[in-house]
Amino acid sequence: MRKGLIFLIGLSLMACKEQNSAPDFSVWQSSASGDRLKKLESVEVDQNAINIQILPEKKYQDIDGFGGAITESSAHLLQHLPASERQKVLQAYFSKNEGAYNIVRLHMNSCDFSLSSYDYIDSGDVELATFDLAPDREDIIPTAKQALEIAGGDLRFFASPWTASPWMKDNNAWFGGKLLPEYYDLWARYFARYAQEYQKEGIPIWGFTIENEPLGNDSNWESMHFTPQEMAHFVKNHLAPTLEKEGLESELLVYDQNRGEELVEWAEVLLEDDSLRPMIYGTAVHWYTSTFKWFPESLQKTHALAPDKKIWNTEACVDAEVPHWQDDAWYWKKEATDWGYTWAKEEDKADHPKYVPVYRYARDIIGCLNNQVSAWVDWNIVLDRQGGPNHASNWCVAPVLADTAAGEVYFTPLYDALRHFSHFIKPGAKRIEWMGEIPEGLHLTVIENPDGSLIIPILNTTDEKHSLNWVINQTSVGTSIPAATLQTILIPKKDAGKS
Repeated sequence: MRKGLIFLIGLSLMACKEQNSAPDFSVWQSSASGDRLKKLESVEVDQNAINIQILPEKKYQDIDGFGGAITESSAHLLQHLPASERQKVLQAYFSKNEGAYNIVRLHMNSCDFSLSSYDYIDSGDVELATFDLAPDREDIIPTAKQALEIAGGDLRFFASPWTASPWMKDNNAWFGGKLLPEYYDLWARYFARYAQEYQKEGIPIWGFTIENEPLGNDSNWESMHFTPQEMAHFVKNHLAPTLEKEGLESELLVYDQNRGEELVEWAEVLLEDDSLRPMIYGTAVHWYTSTFKWFPESLQKTHALAPDKKIWNTEACVDAEVPHWQDDAWYWKKEATDWGYTWAKEEDKADHPKYVPVYRYARDIIGCLNNQVSAWVDWNIVLDRQGGPNHASNWCVAPVLADTAAGEVYFTPLYDALRHFSHFIKPGAKRIEWMGEIPEGLHLTVIENPDGSLIIPILNTTDEKHSLNWVINQTSVGTSIPAATLQTILIPKKDAGKS
C-alpha cells in the first residue's frame, strides 16, 4: 500500500489539479485489526471507487444527541473506584473533547440494574409526606452531579420508572402487575415530586418516559404493565396536568419498548390521539426485538403518524452476556448472543443469531439515524466483570467495565463505536440525503452539523476493502474503508459547501 496518497476524483478533479489543492477532510478509524479511533494520516483510493452523491439541500430530522444511563449499578461502581479512575471514565463519556454525551437516562425507583428493589416513600403514604431520595444519594446523585460538571452543565437528564411502589399495584409486587386506577393521580404527583427533589439537588430533569417497557419482561425484574389506551389516559388526565400545575416543563416520551410490530400498534393509538399529541415530545424505543434488524418500516410509520414529534432510542445493550475483560478481539467477533438466542419462538429465532458486538452498535445507530431517530441512548455506562451488579441476575455488557477490587477500568471497543457518533455529531445537527449504490454489508449515514461541517459514519462488515468517492456540490473527496472497520469522516464547512 502506498502511504500518503489521496486521489481526488469526480466533478472537481481538473479544478483541484489546477489549484494544486484538495478538500480538507479527516478520517478516524476503529477496526478488528486493532485501530481504536485512530486518526488516519493518509488514505488510499482505488480508481473504481463507489460514487456517493451528497445532497445537503435535502434535510431530514434534527439530532438531539447521544448518551447513556447512570443506573445505580453504574454509579455504585464509579463511586467505589479510585478517584482518578472514576474521573477518567466520566471524562471519557461527558467531556466535550471525548465522548461528548449530552443525554443521561436515570431510573425513578429501582430497576434491574439496582443493588436492590426500592422506592422513595413509606408504604401507604398517599400524601408523599415521606418522599426522600435517600436511595439515590450515595451513588446516583453524586455521579450525576460530576457528569453535569464535566459536561459544563449541558446535559439532558430524563428519568424512566420501571415500577410504582408495590402497594399501588394490583399484584402488590415489584415485578409485574398494573397500577391501580385509584393511584393514577398519586403516581402523577410522584413524577412531579421526583423532578422537584432532583432540582433541589442541582440536577434538572428535562423529561420522562412514562413507563419502561410497558409490555413487561415476564416479571423477571421491576416492571409494570400499561396498554396504549391506559398510557394515553394516564398522561392526558393525570401526568401532564399535574406537571403543568406544579410549574414543571418536563418533556414526555411515550411507549419506551421495542421497535417492530408492537411499536406500530402503540404509535397508531398514541400518535393519532389529537388530545394526547400536544402533551408529548415524542416516542421512546428500544432495540431488543432483534440483534441485527433496526426495523425501518416501524420507525418510518411512527414518524409519518406525527412528523413534528421526535423518536428517541432510549435503551440498548449487549444483553444475556457476561462481559469479556481486556479482550478487544471478542467485541469484533461473531460470538455474542442475546436473550432470544436460546428460547425465542421458532419463527423468531432468525432475528437472534450470533453477532459482532461492534457491528450491532454501529449498524443500529446508522439504521436509526437513517430512519428519523433523533437521539440514541445506550444502557449502563459502566458494569463490572460479571455484567452487574444486578439483583435479578440479568447480566449485560457495558462499553466501560470496572473491577473495583483491583481499581481498574477497561474501555471496550463498544466505547469507541459510540464515540464515533457522539463525539462528532453535535446537538442540532441534521441528517441529509445521500444517493448511491453500495454493496450489502456497507452501512453509512450523512449528517450536517450546525457549523455546516459534514459527518459521515460508515461501517464495513464485509470481507473486502471498499473505496468511495463522495461528491458534494462540485467537490469530490476520495476515501477507502478496509474490511471489518468503522470510520467517521469529517469534511469541514468550507469544503462541504465549496462550488
